[in-house]
Amino acid sequence: MNLGLERWFTGSVNVRESGWMGSMRLAGKVIVITGAAAGLGRAVTTRFAREGAKLVAADINDRDGNALIEELRKHGAEASFVHTDISEECAVQKLFETALTQYGRVDVLYANAGVLRSDFDARAHELTAEVWDDIIRINLRGSFLCAKYALTCMLRQGGGSIIHLGSPTGIVGCAPKLTAYSASKAGIFGLVRAMAAAYARDNIRVNSIIPGTMETPMNNYLLSDDKMREQFREAVPMGRLGTPEDIEGLATFLASDESAYCTGGFYACDGGLTAV
Repeated sequence: MNLGLERWFTGSVNVRESGWMGSMRLAGKVIVITGAAAGLGRAVTTRFAREGAKLVAADINDRDGNALIEELRKHGAEASFVHTDISEECAVQKLFETALTQYGRVDVLYANAGVLRSDFDARAHELTAEVWDDIIRINLRGSFLCAKYALTCMLRQGGGSIIHLGSPTGIVGCAPKLTAYSASKAGIFGLVRAMAAAYARDNIRVNSIIPGTMETPMNNYLLSDDKMREQFREAVPMGRLGTPEDIEGLATFLASDESAYCTGGFYACDGGLTAV
């Protein structure tokens, strides 16, 4: 688990020789992952590699994205990195064209990329239209564009799995000062429902993972303050914050054939936060 991840990234073990590669639940699957360079996206990208997937990782963070792919390749993973601004349709089209050129298919889209403009998002009457447009453009428009091009691939090949990252803020009013972010995540839930119903007969599954308060760079603005950190920890019924590793198993399940009868679902990984 954490020890395994540490050994993976320090290069102290050859995963193919050691047998640490995992159960290979995703062997042969081609997966496009957005927001792969850091946080939850990085952890899931690593887990998918361990499970035998062929990966096309996307992010605007070239340095960390390329460093991740270099590490994965050292250990035998088949992976590449594509600089992608998911809010730009031409960039998303290029991303999927790259995946098709390399592998001829796309089996899974893991739509993880998103932004949280905590310094600029605000209550509705204080929110500028520019900040609203920026957050909606990346979080909701970007998720739609990625799904659009993934669906085109999946319809051609006869099936696939799309996984969107949601947030408790799209379900309950737990972030009243994050109006645009909350609205963008609520929009993703509507997108998931509509697509799940529209493409179920095409053997395309569409689901969402809802992470709680996680120890990621996106949440540093909250968790770097000890008092705030304790308040968020105390609000979780399980009594701890989430880690990127907590999301891996659920992501692998939804990407694999084990979830063949699952579509239109919202899967909380939040320590019980949205249950109370």
